[in-house]
Amino acid sequence: MKSFTPFRWLYRMFNGASRTLLGGSRELTVADERYDSPSKLAVRRFFRKPLATGAVIILAGMFLFVFIGSAIAPADLTETGSEMLHTNMAPTQSLMKLPEGMKDGVVDISSRGTFTIGVDTEGKVSMWGQYVNISGDPARDVMNIPEEVKNSKIAHVAAGSDHCVAISQDGHVYAWGEYDNGQYGLEGSMIASARKEPDELLNGTIDASQVRQLICGNQVTAILMEDGTIYAWGNDGLSATNLSSVIKHGKNESKIVKLAFTNDGIYGIDENGSFVCGKSTKYNIISVPDESGRAVSTDLFEYIKDRKVVDIAASGNALALVLDDGEIVVSGMKEPRPELPEGENAVTVSGGTRHFVLTTDQGRVYAWGQNYRNQCNIPAKLTEAGAVDTVYASGFQNYAFNDGKFVDSWGLKGYLMGTDDMGRDVFNRIMNGGRMTMTVGAVAVIVSTIIGIIIGCISGYFGGAVDMLLMRLTEIVGAIPFLPFALCLSAIFQGSDIHEDTRIVIIMLILGVLSWTGLARLVRGQILAEREKEFVTAARSMGVREKRIAFRHILPNIVSVILVTVTLDFASCMLTESSLSYLGFGVQLPRPTWGNMLDGSRSALVIQSFWWRWVFPALFLSIVVICINIIGDTLRDVLDPKSEVEK
Repeated sequence: MKSFTPFRWLYRMFNGASRTLLGGSRELTVADERYDSPSKLAVRRFFRKPLATGAVIILAGMFLFVFIGSAIAPADLTETGSEMLHTNMAPTQSLMKLPEGMKDGVVDISSRGTFTIGVDTEGKVSMWGQYVNISGDPARDVMNIPEEVKNSKIAHVAAGSDHCVAISQDGHVYAWGEYDNGQYGLEGSMIASARKEPDELLNGTIDASQVRQLICGNQVTAILMEDGTIYAWGNDGLSATNLSSVIKHGKNESKIVKLAFTNDGIYGIDENGSFVCGKSTKYNIISVPDESGRAVSTDLFEYIKDRKVVDIAASGNALALVLDDGEIVVSGMKEPRPELPEGENAVTVSGGTRHFVLTTDQGRVYAWGQNYRNQCNIPAKLTEAGAVDTVYASGFQNYAFNDGKFVDSWGLKGYLMGTDDMGRDVFNRIMNGGRMTMTVGAVAVIVSTIIGIIIGCISGYFGGAVDMLLMRLTEIVGAIPFLPFALCLSAIFQGSDIHEDTRIVIIMLILGVLSWTGLARLVRGQILAEREKEFVTAARSMGVREKRIAFRHILPNIVSVILVTVTLDFASCMLTESSLSYLGFGVQLPRPTWGNMLDGSRSALVIQSFWWRWVFPALFLSIVVICINIIGDTLRDVLDPKSEVEK
């Protein structure tokens, strides 16, 4: 049984088996033993060129990167693929890099976003991570620790979403970072709508030894004293709407002993072990399993009854309570809480931005919540009994200690190529965008190659009226202004109710149908030259059908020319797809391509301040296109029998 025709062409091209028109003897002759086939010589000449060899290696690496990499880590097109707290982050791997000086003893670690602050047992403050300072004002950069803080021994620190607060051992309260919403001081454009920082903190000192807790939320801060006094200030109209009622509870009913900020409220527990929510009822309903295991909603206070709350923690939109019998109660989080083994009870709980971490009376660690940044992937050694006694859940990172010594950390290290304006990982989107760009280019060039070969072969071989008709058709299609026509078609499809996958297929077909004319003319010219040769005359005299002569005798002799053209056309189709996506008429967001990633960078602010958003997509696209062009040009040289023979 004869093999498929294109494979036989390639066999003849790369194995030198061209002694007959339709597959001949496979036995080696004397000439075969003495001389390499032209194709083998071409391959040898190709790989003798360092630039072409390097281009092949780089291109193969790119294909592996985008196709295998995207299969391992596909793009998350849902809202979970975005993290609005991580917008426009520069490339970094330092978000979880605990300073060496803090590994021998830590008083506190605090974070709500991309930067983390900590204080060690010597009173030294350290910061790590990254903060996107859009204003460009160094005074607003929260990563710039004030000199007075560096020169003081600090007892307490806390980080908000865009500011930090520290209390020194001599009772001074320091704050720095953004201040437009009353985060600290008396300045700020919205200070009239915010709770002002107390005068005794601005102009005096407090007894640092009596500070029970210092916490920061989203543009709001609270200091809880041992006697139950609460100093609070900041944007309570947005970030702590129930603040006044919680403070009132502490004054009039029972002393508050611990507080926790969510994104829009403050909650606590009092000395009686009661959950304090003030006027907020957002977390008063919880979901618990009934006798059959089905989740049912119930009132939080009715569920707790006479039991006492011994610890509280908050994430951005959820609360976790530890009861005196070791049970965990969670409100506001859809992810299931961990089921502890019988006889093991929760002791403390700590909240990150999207997750919780608890320690048990057996020294084990459990984590639950959103895990899109690996913040719940606990190292195996921390699940052993006695491994940990303290865990700081800090933003998207976690730091475990035992007997005051650092044990391990887990969570988000950073973003290799930064993030975009939606907080999406640029590295991941480049992988998946490259797969889409290359796929669109490959399918388009396959379509254009098939059309170009068929029309060029028929036109060149049969000539006459057929040639006249097909060449006029080619000229008509070639006269169509490609980019405006593609934009018009894409705009029509964009306004219709077509599924995104169907749109992508249509884009591939549009690119293929409109880009075959150059190859058709080239094939026609080659066929015109080949059809006058002796082997064609011999085939006709033997009664071989015209179609068979054109497609099985003549066409294999111009495969090398077609191969070079297709290689160069592939790069052109990739550029065209990227151009369409760049102009907003190609593959639509959130599905990434290199073109629409560049489209999202069309602003002076992005070009000047967020260079990674356009440099990396442009760099990958340029490298691939340049490598393809180098390969195509080199193939043209080594496959041209009239080129100068290398010595």
